[in-house]
Amino acid sequence: MKSIMDCLNYDDFGNLEIDSIKVSDISQKFETPLYIMSEKKIRENCRKYIKASKKFFGNKFQILYASKAFSCKHMYKIINEENLGTDVVSEGELFTALSSDFPTEKIYFHGNNKSYNELKMAVEKNVGKIIVDNIRELTLLNEISKEMKKITNILIRIKPGVEAHTHEFIKTGVIDSKFGNDINSKECEEIIKNTRNMQNIKLIGLHCHIGSQIFSHEPFELACEIMLKFIAKIKKEYNIKINELNLGGGFGVKYIKNDLNIQYENFIEKISNKIFEVCEKFNVEHPKILLEPGRSIVANSGITVYTVGSIKNIPNVRKYVLVDGGMNDNPRYIMYGAKYEIIPVKTSFKKTQEKVTVAGKCCESGDIISKNILIEPVKINDQIAVLCTGAYNFSMASNYNRIPRLPVVMVSNGQLKLIVKRETLEDITKNDL
Repeated sequence: MKSIMDCLNYDDFGNLEIDSIKVSDISQKFETPLYIMSEKKIRENCRKYIKASKKFFGNKFQILYASKAFSCKHMYKIINEENLGTDVVSEGELFTALSSDFPTEKIYFHGNNKSYNELKMAVEKNVGKIIVDNIRELTLLNEISKEMKKITNILIRIKPGVEAHTHEFIKTGVIDSKFGNDINSKECEEIIKNTRNMQNIKLIGLHCHIGSQIFSHEPFELACEIMLKFIAKIKKEYNIKINELNLGGGFGVKYIKNDLNIQYENFIEKISNKIFEVCEKFNVEHPKILLEPGRSIVANSGITVYTVGSIKNIPNVRKYVLVDGGMNDNPRYIMYGAKYEIIPVKTSFKKTQEKVTVAGKCCESGDIISKNILIEPVKINDQIAVLCTGAYNFSMASNYNRIPRLPVVMVSNGQLKLIVKRETLEDITKNDL
C-alpha cells in the first residue's frame, strides 16, 4: 500500500483508493467525469481548527466555514454537526444553508454589493450577523431593519492595507480592493460614526480578510496589530466597544509538492500570541476571534476523476492528454494559472514518467487542467485523478459549451453518498423560453 495523501492511497495491486474504497469502483458506478470527496477528511479538518482555537483562545472564538469554497446542503449538515458556523456571500448560499436547517444565529452574511432583496432575506430570516461593506449598504440595512422592527447585528469590513503576497486576483486586504473600507479613510470613520445614530443597527465587530493561499503567519500578525489598534481608537474616540474581530481566512493549502504543508495549529498559536500582546499594549479587552477557513477545510478532501479520450503528440512541441472534462468543471487554471498534481487511477508502480499537458474538451484553447506536468504514461480510456479539488472546482463550475455540471459523491463511513446529482441535458434547457 502506498499513501498519496491523508485520504488517498494505492492498494497493493495499484488501485487508487479514497478512504479504502477503490476509485475505479466509484467511477464505474457514477461515470466520469465526477468529483469524489472524503467526509472523514472534511470532519478531521474541522476538528483541527476547533481544537487549536479552543487551546489558544479558550471559549472566545468561532470558526466559520467559508461557503464559497464548496456549498451544498450536505456540506452545511457536516459543518453544523462539527459545531462550525458559516459565512455566506449570496442569497443562493444563504438559501442553501437555510434549506439544510442550518442555525441562522451561526450564519454571517458577506458581500461587497448586497442587493435590497438579499439584505431583506437576511433580516427576515434572522441571520446572526451581517458584514457591512459600505455606507450605502449600512443605510439600506437600517431602513430594512426599521421596516421589520428588528435590530440587526453587524460587523464592518475593513481594509487594513496588509500585503499578503498572494495572487493579484485573490488579494483582498490591500487598499486597492473592491472590498471594505480603507482603515485610514474618512469613509471608514463616517460609517462607524453613522452606526451610533441608527436605532436598528448594532455594531458588534470588525472584519478583515487579507487574501488567499497565504503560507506565512506574519501578514496575519500584522493585520491583528492594525485591527486591534483601530479597535482601541474606536473605543476612545466614539465610545463604541468592539466585541468581535473576524480575521477572515486565506490559510494556504498544499496543491503540489513544492507548496508548504502548513500546520494550522501553529498559525493559530502565532495569531493568538500576537492578539494577547497587542491587547495588553493598547489596553483593549480580548475580543471574540473569528476565523473563516474554507479552502483548507475541503480542498484536500476531494479529487476529480476523468477518462482519457484522446492523446495528441506534437513532435518537439507538446503532448496533449485530452480528458472528458475541462474548464467547465475546473476553471482555476484559466483564472489563476493554478497547479495540480495528477495521478493515474491505476498505477503500475513504475517510476517512468513523461511530460504532458492535460487539457479538456471545451472549445477554448485555454481549456487546460495542468500544463507540462510529469505523470506516469497513460493510454486512451485510462482514468486519471486530479488531486486537491475539493475547494472551488464545484463552486466555480459552469455550463460553458452547454456541458452539464458534474455530480459530487461523498465517501462516508465506507458508504457512497451522492450529494449532488449530475445535471442532465434537460437541466441545461429548463430555463430556456
